Amino acid sequence: MNLKEIKEIVKLMNENELTEIEVEREGSKLKLRKFSEEGLETIVRRPVEYPVPAQSSVPVESVSAAASAASVSSGGQEITSPMVGTFYRAPSPEAPSFVEIGQMVEVGQVVCIVEAMKLMNEIKSEVKGKVVQCLVDNAEPVEFGQQLFVVEPA
Repeated sequence: MNLKEIKEIVKLMNENELTEIEVEREGSKLKLRKFSEEGLETIVRRPVEYPVPAQSSVPVESVSAAASAASVSSGGQEITSPMVGTFYRAPSPEAPSFVEIGQMVEVGQVVCIVEAMKLMNEIKSEVKGKVVQCLVDNAEPVEFGQQLFVVEPA
């Protein structure tokens, strides 16, 4: 990797508020990590190869409003998107979903991927419990803070 590519990666990290990124290309490996003001590491994100789907015709606002109403009525805890991007339920089109409705999840378990700027970001559960709703369809755009799943705490 040359200096220009590294600067682009740093710019990408800053624009998407990423705290860690690891890129491996043609035998070169680059790992960049930021620390919060308290000096604690936050979410780890790993790039993954994944095809880019066509954009949806459903407005993000309507998905977000439906998601808010659904999670409030269920009384469960929500898992939200930490960024703007495209939501994927599985690591590849042929693979099974990370989680299914009715499945128990543990704290730190990967529940989905949000693609942002060609980087695949694993989204992990912050609550232990049973997945009661998935509020976003596969390959749909999501926005920062949008509810993705509702989990009934165990």
